[in-house]
Amino acid sequence: MATTEGGTAGIWPGAEPGPGRRARTRRAVTAAALLAAVAALSLAAGCSSGRGGPGDVPGHSAGRSPSPTASPRHTGPVLAVKIDNVVPARPQAGLNAADIVYAEQVEGGLSRLMAVYATKLPPVVGPVRSARESDLELLRQFDHPVLAFSGAQSKLLPLIDAAPVKAESADSDPGAYFRGGDKVPPHDLFLRPARLLASPPGAEALTTGFRYGPAPAGGRAETSRTVRYPSARFTFTWSAQRHGWQVAMDGTPTVTTDGGRVTPATVVVQHVKVRRSSLHDVLGNYTPYTETVGSGKAEVLRDGRVYDVTWKRPGAADGTSLTAANGTPVNLARGQVWVVLTGD
Repeated sequence: MATTEGGTAGIWPGAEPGPGRRARTRRAVTAAALLAAVAALSLAAGCSSGRGGPGDVPGHSAGRSPSPTASPRHTGPVLAVKIDNVVPARPQAGLNAADIVYAEQVEGGLSRLMAVYATKLPPVVGPVRSARESDLELLRQFDHPVLAFSGAQSKLLPLIDAAPVKAESADSDPGAYFRGGDKVPPHDLFLRPARLLASPPGAEALTTGFRYGPAPAGGRAETSRTVRYPSARFTFTWSAQRHGWQVAMDGTPTVTTDGGRVTPATVVVQHVKVRRSSLHDVLGNYTPYTETVGSGKAEVLRDGRVYDVTWKRPGAADGTSLTAANGTPVNLARGQVWVVLTGD
């Protein structure tokens, strides 16, 4: 079975919108009307739309009520983008703007990223590549997220259509994508996020179950951690100056197209079961399926220290809790979070 990676050629910067523009305009008008109604109700009730203080917990499980101190309900879905991560695809665009970056294993032991945007939208993200079956399970924690991807295997497409996601591929919405830069196909497909979302939904849309706040007690000092896949590796090195973990992939420092060094505030190394799915690519390589529902061990890297925790996600619609050995929740540092899903 062939894997559709590239999708439609799309448009170059500055070109006229594609045929999907009218549908997006209708969606934008509808969204604007809904937002106006919500604003009117909020004013009538005397509600405040401001964010809460430092003690707030922006991440909560999908389908559950936010924390009493959290900001009002989010204004729309998050945007999740599948990002190419082989050497010819680097440097990538828009990684530093993501709230959460998931690293997952794909065929051949290589890695791929899924960047989730809720608090801001960069002008461009990419290169964009294809979706995988386990992405649908991972995305169930969000409220009907928008999934941007280049294509998928033919047997996966009906599953994507049936999933509670808003699929916006390069084929279905070519006006949001373009080919450009100095990369060669299929590593040259980029997304303009503003053509899929009118505005970022806000931190309350990050229904991951993660908690943010002061560092927990304990832990051990550690300045570097490497996670290995069969044909890829991630190294995170603590930078006190930047107060984050500088990322290197396959031995090379990770920078974005604008030259920025990728430095998340927190890294979660989540040990999961990676099994073979029933789908494979045109070469017969079976797609790994990364199970993110269940429980297991993890390490939380923050503030130059490592904390051994247990992760738990009871169901696909739930977020993931991280707890210490005594059962207390473990807070993440505020800022970007990388979650490396590993079968080790």
